[in-house]
Amino acid sequence: MKKTLLGVIALCAVGCASYPAPNERVASALASVRGAGEAGAMDVPEAALHVKLAQEQIEQAQALMKDNDNKRAGDLAERAFEDAELALAIAREDAAKKKLDQFAAANRSAGGEQPPATGAPTTNTAPTPGAQ
Repeated sequence: MKKTLLGVIALCAVGCASYPAPNERVASALASVRGAGEAGAMDVPEAALHVKLAQEQIEQAQALMKDNDNKRAGDLAERAFEDAELALAIAREDAAKKKLDQFAAANRSAGGEQPPATGAPTTNTAPTPGAQ
């Protein structure tokens, strides 16, 4: 009985130790959070939410690493990385929309032609050669 119990404990220890600490995943998640912040994610509510989630997941992953639960820590670090990347994409989209709005306003004030709405069909107004 004692040998069986020791065998089970040893097997568990080997199984638990088979996952290395996800230091690189955590570092990648931290870098993505930093990048999202530099891209202005904290100024866009939806992006800020994903940054906050990523930060919380990184903290949880670090706590799990201290408890040697590296598998779950790695999974959380991966989720944190993805949330930070999503925040970055949302922040970039918001910046692009703002820039497009600025260009459209400048174009209107200069008396320029309005661009077609996104998804709207465009019509060719150029005369067809040979048509009268």
